[in-house]
Amino acid sequence: MNSSINKKKLGDQIEKLVCTYLRRQKLKFIVRNYQCRLGEIDLIMRDEHVLVFIEVRYRQHYHFGSSLESINLHKQRKIIKAAEHYLLSKQLTEKIACRFDVVGVKSTQKLSNISKLDLSQVEWIKNAFSR
Repeated sequence: MNSSINKKKLGDQIEKLVCTYLRRQKLKFIVRNYQCRLGEIDLIMRDEHVLVFIEVRYRQHYHFGSSLESINLHKQRKIIKAAEHYLLSKQLTEKIACRFDVVGVKSTQKLSNISKLDLSQVEWIKNAFSR
């Protein structure tokens, strides 16, 4: 099997696990993998009255920094533009508070067939950046 397919499959699996983790933290699921021409948002959820745009990051190796350190200014801008597109498409621009969270998943073992996340693997940063 192609390694890019394996990475995609692992990424999808991790996003699903993070979604489950956040639901347990009382966030309500809205959509996963929202895509538009401006970018993609991994998860959109609601935390009480706040719409939360969530970037999920996973790195198996830390040679180039942690998963959270990989959210550079360019990536932040793409997420913000995609979020603005989502808000406009749903006519929510003036109606709801928003925030941008990042969830990093740390590798504590080789995650070739991950089925659950250990709490020690999840680093959730609320309000990681703003527009």
